[in-house]
Amino acid sequence: MPLSRRTFAISALAGAAVPLSGATVPRPAPKMVFNTTDGGKVDTWKHLGKVVCLEFILTTCPHCQDTSRTLQRLLDTYGPRGFEVLAVATNPMSHMLIPDFKKNHQVKFPVAYAESEKAHEYLQHPSIQIMYMPQLVFIDKKGTIQRQVPGGDPFFSQPGQEKNIRAEIEKLLAAK
Repeated sequence: MPLSRRTFAISALAGAAVPLSGATVPRPAPKMVFNTTDGGKVDTWKHLGKVVCLEFILTTCPHCQDTSRTLQRLLDTYGPRGFEVLAVATNPMSHMLIPDFKKNHQVKFPVAYAESEKAHEYLQHPSIQIMYMPQLVFIDKKGTIQRQVPGGDPFFSQPGQEKNIRAEIEKLLAAK
């Protein structure tokens, strides 16, 4: 969801950050573990050897819901070739909202939950800046973050979102 001129102007006048990622890329993916609602864990390093898309979401965000559905379709296609999707919900009470989120949007991949501060840390996003959602992190087979896409980036525009995500997946699956 691109920023409108008004939102950009208000953000600039208020000294707030526009949704541009200041994160260093490429960089090693941080070793973090997030809890799931069924008592399990999402360990970001458990998937070494696979291409991973880590999606940070708000379960109630329509853009996040749409991106999750897109990622599920792409997981169905690319999963057999070594692609994984993991999500981390950061909205308040997300641990209670995740089961309905997964059911309502036919999401089969693991969806964990975390405080927004932990997401900010993982994403190298200053906590004093607004974090637009969803946030996508593309991790290669060696555990290196090769691309990080903040919410509001033109990458998410429709109808190009699925094409853009597919291109990232194919590029990372093809890499040696």
